[in-house]
Amino acid sequence: MKTGVVYSSQGSIYRIKTSTGKVYFSKIKGKFRNIKTISTNPIAVGDKVDFTVNKEDETGIIQHIHPRKNYLIRKSVNLSKKIQIIASNIDIAFILVTIKDPKTTETFIDRMLVMANAYNINAKILFNKIDLSLDKEEQEKFDSLYTNYTNIGYQCLKISALKNQNINQLKEIMRDNTSLFIGHSGTGKTTLINTIDPTLNLKTQSISINHKQGQHTTTFASIYDIEKNTRIIDTPGIKGFGLVNINNDDIAKFFPDFTNFYSHCKFNNCTHINEPECSIKQMILEGKIKENRYQNYLKLLEEDKLYR
Repeated sequence: MKTGVVYSSQGSIYRIKTSTGKVYFSKIKGKFRNIKTISTNPIAVGDKVDFTVNKEDETGIIQHIHPRKNYLIRKSVNLSKKIQIIASNIDIAFILVTIKDPKTTETFIDRMLVMANAYNINAKILFNKIDLSLDKEEQEKFDSLYTNYTNIGYQCLKISALKNQNINQLKEIMRDNTSLFIGHSGTGKTTLINTIDPTLNLKTQSISINHKQGQHTTTFASIYDIEKNTRIIDTPGIKGFGLVNINNDDIAKFFPDFTNFYSHCKFNNCTHINEPECSIKQMILEGKIKENRYQNYLKLLEEDKLYR
């Protein structure tokens, strides 16, 4: 029996890497396929697994999955009742944000932050493409986002993957961690990974001229070794991202800027919408919680119904 980490999967084939650096292409044992689960993938990139090896062709059969310390999930694209585990055992989730080409919405950012918080993943925000020329409105939006999320307590970093700006600072944060990059198609995830480690030479695609949106390059999550004990998980570009296995009553708990206030509401089950003596709404009036954050909270409550 050998032990390794799942570096990628495509169909029913999993690429597993052991601590010695040897790679085995493996399938899963039949018992995993027979387990009733709402997940489309019983084994995910990042999973630590035990497997046996066929001596004749060096292929493996996965026998056991080690407990995950965390994972990031989303609703399956094609099967609304199913979920997809994007990746597991993540130290840092870097959310790539761009002000334009394409534009990243605040609702998407907050949804990602809520999911990371709920699943005990350390989330940080990368503002990519700072080399782009912004008009006055775009610059004000950028400054507002950067300031607001920094003040909430999230580590934010301004970078340009294309111009190699602040990449060394990013690499220091990543050192000795397994980092996941996630964001809309076109935010520059693959370009960023190539900038961090040019030897990888991953395929990239340009922004669609007509729609100013990214074109999907990465179709499956994959792990890449950057240096010893430092790994990157590249993920497919994501348009929508429904909250999964999070009750509406708990969403406010995953807004750090709400944390010091929601316990002071008159009602323990306050939804912070129409209830009297709501501490959250009072803090908005006092300017201690940003109005746009509260509006994004309301959007998550409403839009999440579409994913359930």
